[in-house]
Amino acid sequence: QVQLVESGGGLVRPGGSLTLSCTASGTVFNIYAMGWYRQAPGNERELVAQITNRGRTHYADFVKGRLTISRDNAKNTVYLHMNSVNDEDTAIYYCNAAMDYGMEYWGKGTLVTVSS
Repeated sequence: QVQLVESGGGLVRPGGSLTLSCTASGTVFNIYAMGWYRQAPGNERELVAQITNRGRTHYADFVKGRLTISRDNAKNTVYLHMNSVNDEDTAIYYCNAAMDYGMEYWGKGTLVTVSS
């Protein structure tokens, strides 16, 4: 099993920046990809960005270069760097680990609120 712990959420002003972190523990050697999803009030959970264990990245269309995912394999940690945030970025952000045997694990989420 894999445990995921997110951190870094909070209140940020429109146009500001924020970095989220997610650290994995447990059987991390089976992780194929890690990613960030988000769920805004009244909406379904959606993919934000994903990075494989080889560093290949995939972004949702709405990211538009404002959000960047990175990974520190030595620390088993994935980051989401958020720049030029706007109101639509307000959501609970969830860390996800996709295993090479098909299962997925989720963190409990961290809340990002964009407000002036």
